[in-house]
Amino acid sequence: MRNPIVAFGALLIAACAAGCAAEPAVAPDTPAPLTAVSALGDFGTLDYCSLLDTTRLARSTVATPDSSFTGCQADFVQNGRQGSVTVGPLAADRDPNIQPYDYAGRLPDGITVQRSSFAPAETCARTITFAEGIRLSVALSGGDADQRCARTDTVVDGVMAALTGGRVRHVQFPDQSWGRVDACALLQSHDLDAASGADTQTAGGMTGHSCIRGKVSVDFAVVKQAPTGPVETLGGRNARVAPDGAFCRARAVQPSPATAERAEQITVSVVDTTGSSGDAACPAARTAAEAVFAKIP
Repeated sequence: MRNPIVAFGALLIAACAAGCAAEPAVAPDTPAPLTAVSALGDFGTLDYCSLLDTTRLARSTVATPDSSFTGCQADFVQNGRQGSVTVGPLAADRDPNIQPYDYAGRLPDGITVQRSSFAPAETCARTITFAEGIRLSVALSGGDADQRCARTDTVVDGVMAALTGGRVRHVQFPDQSWGRVDACALLQSHDLDAASGADTQTAGGMTGHSCIRGKVSVDFAVVKQAPTGPVETLGGRNARVAPDGAFCRARAVQPSPATAERAEQITVSVVDTTGSSGDAACPAARTAAEAVFAKIP
């Protein structure tokens, strides 16, 4: 007589085999392509200096990095030669000057690195492009010419380590900091219709610290030195107005509430479209600055 326990076991094995054959195979998890949004978080409060690892500038004396609203810069001395390295800003517009090259470092999925063919003299420029097309600039100028681009790539290596190693930080601007001001909100009033054009719309920068409306733009930055030149009063603030090519720019500063020995600067620019020079745009720049400066805290 057949053993009933053995028979029952055979039935279980057969049932399991049939059931297991019906289960679909589970594919292993694959990392999603890295976007700038997922890697960097809020662009408006991004601490760009958290992406800059100055220890990668070997055999150099590196000053404390300076953090601005849209980038981070550190000055260094290498073999007696001065230089600077910058991370930022972010951009999303098409740039025909970036070209592929053989970057040797490891890249997270979705990220590519290009070189820029449009850079100042004695500068090596790289562009880190995220999966959705947003780009982060990295540039190194000065120092030893024969090592410049190799050292730029080591800085890019450091950015990659920060992106994948949980080192990205954000800043909390103090109450009186202009880093808290929405640049486009300053341009959305009818008292700027004449300077910018009544039917123009605002177009903000990626971080919220700059904005353009027609012929008028506003930009915030952190600077080491205040602008020079004759002082006049615009919008209740001490301001300096000067032509700059086809533009006329009005600037005002305040001591940085976050960083000692630094100033926060606002620049209101108006472009001349008549083919003259920036001088022709200065009356409009003064009118626009009068309105804008009166609105900032």
